[in-house]
Amino acid sequence: MDSNNHVGRFVSFGTRRDAGDDYTGTDVWRIFRIMSEFVDGFESTSQVKKGVSFFGSRCLAPSNKYYKLAHEASYLLSKKGYSIITGAGPGITEAGNKGAFEERGNSVGLNIIIPEAQAPNPYVNNLLEFRYFFVRKYMFLKNSCASVVFPGGFGTFDELFETLSLIQTKRTQHIPIILVGSDYWKGMLEWFNSVPLKQGTLHQDDLKLFVVVDSAKDILKAIDNFYKNHKKDKK
Repeated sequence: MDSNNHVGRFVSFGTRRDAGDDYTGTDVWRIFRIMSEFVDGFESTSQVKKGVSFFGSRCLAPSNKYYKLAHEASYLLSKKGYSIITGAGPGITEAGNKGAFEERGNSVGLNIIIPEAQAPNPYVNNLLEFRYFFVRKYMFLKNSCASVVFPGGFGTFDELFETLSLIQTKRTQHIPIILVGSDYWKGMLEWFNSVPLKQGTLHQDDLKLFVVVDSAKDILKAIDNFYKNHKKDKK
């Protein structure tokens, strides 16, 4: 291989590409792109303190009750000094960033570059962009002292169940997982109790890894209670 060409390729691996670029067919250079995303993520989030991740549907309009609830919750959490971390898009993530932005808190957006281009919402004041979902998910978890999960679809379920799995297997620190909207999660919880729990594929302690709330104040209360009890357990 020509040495000059080799140097040129190495220097350019970190340049920003759009979602249409074919970066999946060159495994060796993909390693460097993955490394560069981790490095950028570590450096850019190093100042995030007391991060709370907000997950939920991008399809919910500002008139939706869960959008309003996410906005109120992020505002209250920002007043308490928490950083709000979202996926940077519309819907629940916009509501989360908006509350933090209005309180002049740290409003973090971890945007994903996908074919259906997602423009970051205007309330993000600390934006990172990722090609790889798994790097992005790691940055959520690494910088979060709590996860708040609003109604959503497959992406929201993915974040929820991966976080629960990592906590259950002690591969990450135990943080509070807060499901918002008892009506929305009711069917899933009933199924947990009627099928996996009875079959022995879930245990009763697994269902203690999360709580369900219906108000912004209860989100804040759930986080406070978790860390109060955590301190008592350590003693």
